[in-house]
Amino acid sequence: MNRVDQDQSLKHWLKIGRWQIRRLNTALRWGSDSPASIPAVLGNAMPKSGSHLIIQILQGLTRIGPFVNPGFPPVNRTEDNRQLSIKGILENIYNMRPGDIGYGYLDARDEFVSALTRDGLASIFVFRDPRDMIISHVFYATEIFPDHGMHEYYTNHLSTMEERINAAIGGVQDNGLELMGVKDRYDAHLAWLDQPEILCIRFEDLRKDQESAYLRILDYLEIKGYEPSISKQEAVITLGEAVQPKKSGTFRSGRVGDWRQYFTQANVDFFKQSTGDLLQKLGYEQDDAWSLNQAG
Repeated sequence: MNRVDQDQSLKHWLKIGRWQIRRLNTALRWGSDSPASIPAVLGNAMPKSGSHLIIQILQGLTRIGPFVNPGFPPVNRTEDNRQLSIKGILENIYNMRPGDIGYGYLDARDEFVSALTRDGLASIFVFRDPRDMIISHVFYATEIFPDHGMHEYYTNHLSTMEERINAAIGGVQDNGLELMGVKDRYDAHLAWLDQPEILCIRFEDLRKDQESAYLRILDYLEIKGYEPSISKQEAVITLGEAVQPKKSGTFRSGRVGDWRQYFTQANVDFFKQSTGDLLQKLGYEQDDAWSLNQAG
């Protein structure tokens, strides 16, 4: 084992130890049997679609009940941010114990659907208007995270925002560089919307209609076995206090409808051509007649 692997292994076992201590402290605070009576909770999202928002909300659960923030990376990543195999991801999910809070970026393949709809697990899938997701992705890759795989392509090969948006819409395959187009990315996740055991929430509702969204989360957790010890209104306030977007290293604005500031008519036309009825399936538009100028 080389030095890097040794460091990662040590970090992993230190986190395991911290997780066990947090579980012990939770049991002491809420009662030794409390964690066993509630589900593990996993927040799931596409990249740049609200993952850090939902994990902050879920971490707020530790303030209102016997939930535990293990402090682990996403269930689909290693300690040093490498992508795990399907087997490794499934191991992380099935290793979650009652009350544990986790998050990840998981598509709706059969193995993950089975894992996230099993008894004892509550899973919340957050999705976002694809047009806003594109803008968030482009800014993240160009300005926030220079080590992003698309950074060099966006900044050195493309010269305008319009070109970058179109590249993000249609996807990129260039000299080993691969970026899946928006339609394919969303198609890989759409099946989550058809799972009755999964709570699906729009990013926009978490931003603009927090009370209603938080109540949906609390109601869902009750169905899954959580028995609140405080009123719903108190719980909603507490969850809201846990949300501090600027503490996320990937936060830029989180604005709803931000795409209207950056899309050109050419981007709109290409988006419609490339994605078909995707916006209708997601509930963001009623038909294909949407435009830059209509009210958001």
